Amino acid sequence: MTSQPARPGNAPGRDQIRRAPKVLLHDHLDGGLRPATVVDLARATGYDRLPTTDPEKLGLWFREAADSGSLERYLETFSHTVAVMQTRDALVRVARECAEDLAADGVVYAEVRYAPEQHLEGGLSLEEVVEAVDEGFREGERAALAAGRRVRIGALLTAMRHAARSLEIAELADRYRDAGVVGFDIAGAEAGHPPTRHLDAFEFLKRADNHFTIHAGEAFGLPSIWQALQWCGADRLGHGVRIIDDIEVHEDGTVALGRLAAYVRDKRIPLELCPSSNLQTGAAASYAEHPIGLLRRLHFRATVNTDNRLMSHTTLSREFEHLVDAFGYTLDDMQWFSVNAMKSAFIPFDERLAMINDVIKPGYAALKSEWLFRQTASTSGSSTPEG
Repeated sequence: MTSQPARPGNAPGRDQIRRAPKVLLHDHLDGGLRPATVVDLARATGYDRLPTTDPEKLGLWFREAADSGSLERYLETFSHTVAVMQTRDALVRVARECAEDLAADGVVYAEVRYAPEQHLEGGLSLEEVVEAVDEGFREGERAALAAGRRVRIGALLTAMRHAARSLEIAELADRYRDAGVVGFDIAGAEAGHPPTRHLDAFEFLKRADNHFTIHAGEAFGLPSIWQALQWCGADRLGHGVRIIDDIEVHEDGTVALGRLAAYVRDKRIPLELCPSSNLQTGAAASYAEHPIGLLRRLHFRATVNTDNRLMSHTTLSREFEHLVDAFGYTLDDMQWFSVNAMKSAFIPFDERLAMINDVIKPGYAALKSEWLFRQTASTSGSSTPEG
């Protein structure tokens, strides 16, 4: 394991990062399974195509396949996870464990997305898929609360942009909007599958006063972002990292925003940035070179996300650890990102405000006081309690 660079003295430690109240807006259910669960479900359903049935080796295989630079190998990882998520019991279990894992990582609010149309091979209906996942999320929330942790999970129903069921999935999302579903998304390869192919779904959602995000600006670039916003009316940008292509940094350090970048910043359009995933897809060469550093400095509505926790071998805490190491971020920066994300969530305003004022800000205030106490005690030579 490679050693991490030394952090600045005011940077939070790993334990503080984990305990900080965090908000997650971009996380795929089929990209976050526990390796042991994949093995168990494969055994239970008779799925015999896993590369290995050793959970530790399987977890490593997922990570190496996602890091390989091969699109075929990357897509193969999802073929395995989706294959074992074709029964009601499997969906309940995966959703329950997702909620438990996020709560254990200090996530207090998350929007987790999945494509119901990908879970029908075992005979389930679209409605049964949604209800099973919702049951799992609520079980996970209750289990987390019993363990002394608080988390709230909202579902985003995803339509695949290469398929032709987006209106059907949008209507499904609207029917379940008061039963755990908070919004809609489209995902899949951007190139060759523009969001404008799904205008009927977006028009339906707008007429229904419903929320939606669109995967855009991950690999394809500015045209994808422009279409998602100006043609489709997206509330948020899934990834949106390529907005950096419309920002010019001059040799003297001054910055010039193009019209699209200025529009995104001025309109406070949330960017669902996923640093580790962006490195895997080539959107950035390293964490230190990730556009999030500049976007944060320019006060875009940037948020930090995991995308696919299994494939990227990550957690939201680990994403923040990378950013702390790369940019020297402090608890104040973490709070900024977390409040940004909570402001951008697809739940009612009063509920977002309550999460910010009653959970997020008090949580960071406590951590800052703890950090200050330890720093003061360390300076004075006093001993401090274990933490």
